[in-house]
Amino acid sequence: MTTLDHPARDGTDGPVRPPARIPFPVVDEVARHCLQEEEPETVHIEVHLPGHLDPARLKTAFTGALHRHSRILMREAAGPWYRRRYEWELTRDPDVEVVTFPAPDRDALKHARDRALASAPPLSASPPIRLEVVRDPEDDGTVLFLTINHTALDGPACLRVLATAAELYGGRDNAPAAPPTRTAGAAPTEVDAPSSWTPPARVAHGTPEPSPGNGMLVSELNVPHRPKGSPYTVNDQLMVATAMMIAHWNREHGAHPRPLRITMPVDDRPRGTDMPIGNGTRLVEVPFSPAELDDSDLPGLLRRTADRTRALKAQPRPQLGHGAALLTAPWAPVPWRAALTRGLRRAAAPWTSTTLLSNIGRVPYPLDFGEGAGRAHAVWFSAPARMPRGLTVTTAATAGRLHLALRWSRTLLSHGDGCHLRDLFEHYLHATEHAEEPAREKPTREKPTTGKPTRGNGP
Repeated sequence: MTTLDHPARDGTDGPVRPPARIPFPVVDEVARHCLQEEEPETVHIEVHLPGHLDPARLKTAFTGALHRHSRILMREAAGPWYRRRYEWELTRDPDVEVVTFPAPDRDALKHARDRALASAPPLSASPPIRLEVVRDPEDDGTVLFLTINHTALDGPACLRVLATAAELYGGRDNAPAAPPTRTAGAAPTEVDAPSSWTPPARVAHGTPEPSPGNGMLVSELNVPHRPKGSPYTVNDQLMVATAMMIAHWNREHGAHPRPLRITMPVDDRPRGTDMPIGNGTRLVEVPFSPAELDDSDLPGLLRRTADRTRALKAQPRPQLGHGAALLTAPWAPVPWRAALTRGLRRAAAPWTSTTLLSNIGRVPYPLDFGEGAGRAHAVWFSAPARMPRGLTVTTAATAGRLHLALRWSRTLLSHGDGCHLRDLFEHYLHATEHAEEPAREKPTREKPTTGKPTRGNGP
């Protein structure tokens, strides 16, 4: 008899109602249709603490956080082949041991990153996440690796759960900070933007690796300076740096100039304990024309990018657009709609955006685990990087520093390529701080920039 066959009990050895079931939302169902074993859809969160954690106490705190955010306690429900929907089955307790403590070793962080990219927690066991607690061999601190099956959950939702665990563990207030105040005014109703009907540029192939899956590099940079009163935000600076990075990379590799489109997740959820748990972001696409990315008018590009991002954020839009809602309507059995979705995804590949920039912004929680463990001084996220995009850029700010993760498909890029892209990103991000000054010399492979790279995954 499987776990799903056992009736739930009410504590008196008597049966109670079957576990509640929730139909997959649109984002979850599309992701479920398109799962690939070679490139698992995982989100990785990496939290660095200065001290050490007590294993038993952490397990108790994290289990308590799961119960406080009980929507995370779910697994994919079994069903006949002809069912018309996938469903989540909510569980009262975890099915598996979520928190583990791998044995210490010299390359512990690299191995933990490798696992976060290569292996997704199964959807068949509740909850579809895992937390690894790793000793940092360089500074004798602790690193929490949270690996999330992106079919079920996203990074901000799981960070909320981790903040609750920190509060339960250390007894410190981990309430979210107030979001920064924006003074840019109302969103423009009309913006100057390239057409979205033209197939966008792809990231040019570098030196592909023979092994499948994703590679990743994480770096710590300065948060870019933004002149007081400027109409753009740090997010706009990151967007421009990403676009300029890819345009430069493609020129180096002889790609014909084409418009770029960068997918930007927008998350409107509250960050308190009432935050909805699941996949809660909606995706918008920010376009750039080839002429804009020649590095001759950075001030103008920053202003236009600010107008576009503000207008896109203000527009009401389904999470994946209107077409996805039609695909996930229960008009046919799940296997038929899954085959159609995969076929349409392949056909639409030329129109898929060039890359994804996910800017978490300032991490809203202290992630303070109290005496002995301390407060997080670095937090990295990374998003899946399946082809045809093949590259994602994720940023977050903690303790006054910008934490950048580049993640790529190994069929597109190598670790050396990732290092060069990191240098380009840092160069152009620095250029946005001095947009009114003459352009500086661009970096080359022979002359890397002097940012502070942090340990990244090897090939």
